[in-house]
Amino acid sequence: MRVRLIGAALVFVSLASAQGPEIGVIEIYGLRNLPAARIRQALGVKEGDPLPRSKGDAEEALEKLPGVVRARLEAACCEEGKAILYVGIEEPGAPRFEFRDPPKEAVLLPEEIHDTYVRFLAALGEAVRSGETEEDLTEGHSRMKNAACRAQQEKFLDYAARHLDVLRDVLRNSFDEEHRAIAAYVIGYAGDKKAVVDDLQFALRDPDETVRNNAMRALAAIEVLSRRRPTLGIRIQPTWMIEMLNSLVWTDRTTAAVNLVNLTEDRDPDLLAHIRDRALASLLEMAAWKHLGHALPAFILLGRAAGMKEEEIQEAWRAGDRERVLARGRELARRRKR
Repeated sequence: MRVRLIGAALVFVSLASAQGPEIGVIEIYGLRNLPAARIRQALGVKEGDPLPRSKGDAEEALEKLPGVVRARLEAACCEEGKAILYVGIEEPGAPRFEFRDPPKEAVLLPEEIHDTYVRFLAALGEAVRSGETEEDLTEGHSRMKNAACRAQQEKFLDYAARHLDVLRDVLRNSFDEEHRAIAAYVIGYAGDKKAVVDDLQFALRDPDETVRNNAMRALAAIEVLSRRRPTLGIRIQPTWMIEMLNSLVWTDRTTAAVNLVNLTEDRDPDLLAHIRDRALASLLEMAAWKHLGHALPAFILLGRAAGMKEEEIQEAWRAGDRERVLARGRELARRRKR
């Protein structure tokens, strides 16, 4: 049951630019002690209302509540044509995914790399609008079926070969988050994938969410290659992705969950134990999300962490019986508290 990564960042709707869409679903995550009703009341909107006019004001209102350390709103598309509003809450003492401090060096990418990436994003936007989002990851990097996207991606192969040191320097040290994000994407096109894994793992704790997302997407493609060609000896450490399941940022959680589904295909017992230790509560809430596409990766991980057979997890999903897996996850959580 392999989960594809394409489109995870493309469906995101910025609250700052989307004040008209109607809310179809409100999902609250991160709650351990606070009642959801109190969060909903302070949020000031409900299903059927337009998205909040000000993301910052809504987050500030939530952070005034006793017991809320930080709050984060993100809107995603779509549930029956309506926006999904994800509300992240951090409570005192809860697991927290820590970012690095922003780097400060004045290093930037060559103009040709920056401009090619901008053209790639424009082509990608058109591909998404036309529903042409298929990609091939078998070579360890994305090759889009859309010809305009692929034409730009093929240039990244040359850039990664000629400018690997610059890409690495920008990714780790540049003050400019846009250039770091571009570097995180393009460095995945390096010929020697094993040589750039550490750079991408480093980027998983970047303070900018686009940098983190691009790094996770690049690692997902490299993981596909590592399974096709195990003799390459590529090893992707799951530690930071597991911690991302507890992130306040919705895109961190969802993209990390997709990657971890692929990394747990062989059901390594140590990896599953690590997930149980660090992220069981987060998986329980994510697996129950109403939007099926967003819930599926966590649902699979939860079933695996609970020791369910793959066939049983798949059958529960096909039958629409998510409660079967959720109940196993809750029972596992109760046993671990004893």
